[in-house]
Amino acid sequence: MSTVLFDPRSEQFKTPFGAVPCATAVSFRFRSDSAAIRRVFLLAYCEFADRWTETELFAPDDEPTVFRGVYTAPDAPELVWYHFRLHWEDGGESCYGIQGHQSWDTVTSWQLTVYDDSKRTPDWFGKGLTYQIFPDRFFRAEKRSVSGLVGSRTLHECWDEAAEYRPNADGEITCSDFFGGDLAGITQKLDYLLSLGVTTLYLNPIFEASTNHRYDTANYKRIDPLLGTEEDFRTLCAEAKAHGIRVILDGVFNHTGAKSLYFNADGFYPTLGAAESKDSPYYSWYCFRSFPDDYDSWWGIKNLPAVDESNESYVNYIVNDPDSVVRRWLRMGASGWRLDVADELPDEFIAEIRAAMDEERQDSILIGEVWEDGSNKIAYSRRRKYLLGSETHALMNYPFRTAALRYLRGGDAADFKSAMETLRENYPAPAFYSAMNFLSTHDTPRLLTVLGLSGNIPETREQRAHFRLSPDERERGIERVKLAALLLYTFPGTPTLYYGDEAGMEGFEDPFNRETYPWGKEDLALINRFACLGALRKQHEALQRGTIRYLFAEGAVLAFIRQSESEQCMTVLNAGDVPVALSLPWDGALATDALTLQQFLPQDGLLRLSLGAREGVLLE
Repeated sequence: MSTVLFDPRSEQFKTPFGAVPCATAVSFRFRSDSAAIRRVFLLAYCEFADRWTETELFAPDDEPTVFRGVYTAPDAPELVWYHFRLHWEDGGESCYGIQGHQSWDTVTSWQLTVYDDSKRTPDWFGKGLTYQIFPDRFFRAEKRSVSGLVGSRTLHECWDEAAEYRPNADGEITCSDFFGGDLAGITQKLDYLLSLGVTTLYLNPIFEASTNHRYDTANYKRIDPLLGTEEDFRTLCAEAKAHGIRVILDGVFNHTGAKSLYFNADGFYPTLGAAESKDSPYYSWYCFRSFPDDYDSWWGIKNLPAVDESNESYVNYIVNDPDSVVRRWLRMGASGWRLDVADELPDEFIAEIRAAMDEERQDSILIGEVWEDGSNKIAYSRRRKYLLGSETHALMNYPFRTAALRYLRGGDAADFKSAMETLRENYPAPAFYSAMNFLSTHDTPRLLTVLGLSGNIPETREQRAHFRLSPDERERGIERVKLAALLLYTFPGTPTLYYGDEAGMEGFEDPFNRETYPWGKEDLALINRFACLGALRKQHEALQRGTIRYLFAEGAVLAFIRQSESEQCMTVLNAGDVPVALSLPWDGALATDALTLQQFLPQDGLLRLSLGAREGVLLE
């Protein structure tokens, strides 16, 4: 059978590249190496409209093996799946999709994301560097008391103590020990953050709650007293703005705390909570199977009763009221929201949040927590619409973390490239270039631990609590972290740094990844590397918004160009344990490694590079 050629990532076969705005004319070319194919049809299925269309591609007389045609994308946002139907000279027919020739019932289709581009994505987010802070563990400016606060809290006297990880007498891990990090402490450290090149602060929840992670919101309209006051928040936002830094808040809108003002299971608040009476103004927010003890909760955790995001009273409180939660904190200085567990929020609810944000502050950013490719995610049997224009501007880029760590720990660079090119193809360009790229967060092990560990993860929680990398593991881990940072800071999207990764913090899962920042005990050399990369990102337009083009991706070596109208930067990484030598094309004259200032003179348009084990360069 004739070889058929089609590559949706090549401009020879499809333009424009990747996702397209509504009503875009998309040009297709389909090529065969013989004249055995007489007719070619593009079959496109619009999933949300549940509609098939077919477009015939025609071959000119002077090039009978190349079929051309134009498909006009739908007028409304869509997820389009397409493949080709081929008519052969012998009268036979076949389908052609991702896996080549297949039968009608097994053909695999390519994805075309069609999005509404009428509402622009704020460009400040993707250009800069985001720094994530777990507020209780960053810096304590003022020592406060836990007396009289919601929950059974304890407060560590010493900042350097280990976080509590053992269950209590009832076998529960309560997350009720606090260190007292506060908003004023973050404000005091703004100069430090500025030295790292930070332009956005992403804060884990700051509202009143009974736990140190504060994902069990007790009062959406009150700063947790251990963190400070409303005035402290206003001051932080104002001072951050003066430093050129914006603040993004964590919106936990899928559930509240059982000990909240709204549920009030323990009767702490004087107001009538949903768990106390069906007459509570908040009763309709929750789904009780048997009042008051059996109710829907997040992943079955009784301390996190789930809310009904379609309930009018709840939606008004969070989104639509003049003093709604979303609007209130934007007015006080926040520049955006990160939506916790976005998969569990209805599309309609996310769209209402976005509409309120656009109305309240047009340059605000909405980021969703999604762990997979968010362009085609199915959650609770529904295809989601996060990136089609009316919901989130961008998503947390877990696929980037997964692919990058696999590569940095010995995987094939080709797999990293393939995974990232799939995202670039599927995501609208504004979403791809504003993706929140990260390598560790409060929900994952620390970067240094992942990259330094040479053996198996310790089996017991007790062992993981006391585990530290050996000197050799830490040395190798630091080298890999520097390489990881180079990849993170030069890749499209906003690099996101989890507090303390730059200082060499270690740790496995919660709470070991949430220890206090080691002020006075930092790895200063590592901090300097991150600061250098932050400065370089800020200096180079190509690193902020430049297009990406891969030059090499094979084995341990990854090389790509970031290109803007005025400049180009080349990132070359050797993640392997042995040195490598390679030659790469270079359009300019002398090339300088921005990290070491070493210079390279191209010969015949090629740069000849030698990279040591776990070494990288950033060529200007």
